[in-house]
Amino acid sequence: MKKPNPQEWLAQDFSRMKVADYKPFNFVDGEGVRCSLYVSGCLFACKGCYNKIAQSFDYGQPYTTALEDQIMVDLSQSYVQGLTLLGGEPFLNTGITVPLAKRVKEEFGAAKDIWAWTGYTWSELMLESSDKLELLSYLDVLIDGRFVLAKRDLTLPFRGSSNQKIIDVQQSLAHNSLILWEEKS
Repeated sequence: MKKPNPQEWLAQDFSRMKVADYKPFNFVDGEGVRCSLYVSGCLFACKGCYNKIAQSFDYGQPYTTALEDQIMVDLSQSYVQGLTLLGGEPFLNTGITVPLAKRVKEEFGAAKDIWAWTGYTWSELMLESSDKLELLSYLDVLIDGRFVLAKRDLTLPFRGSSNQKIIDVQQSLAHNSLILWEEKS
């Protein structure tokens, strides 16, 4: 079996523009109250994945303008800190995630943050195509890396295995160097 090469994966080749779920006003997918969009489809297929059903690009419902508009209404609530993109794989669904992230930043600016979980590592994303880099440009926090069952650690905030990093995306891009996110106290 050929080892997966994430640099060869293009969203346009895999995404079916579907979402597995949308959960407004939750407390588990990042800091503060969040609106979470779970996109459908992931090629990493990590053993022990907590959202295995969302690995299929055909799972779920088509992403619609009506859903995007609802997300924006939900995000407009003063108690909502931001949007979380997960799945599935947000970087293999950039036809959904890039326009949505761009709209969030255009309408809310820094008032709402955007978090994302990905199986890609930071270094892999730095070698990636323009759509993945564009999505990265809108993100505030990224949890990177594949979930590794042998490194599972349920005591870690916002990640499932010890190899995953919580990255301050804007600081990392500005300094052209990986900078870890620090929880606000």
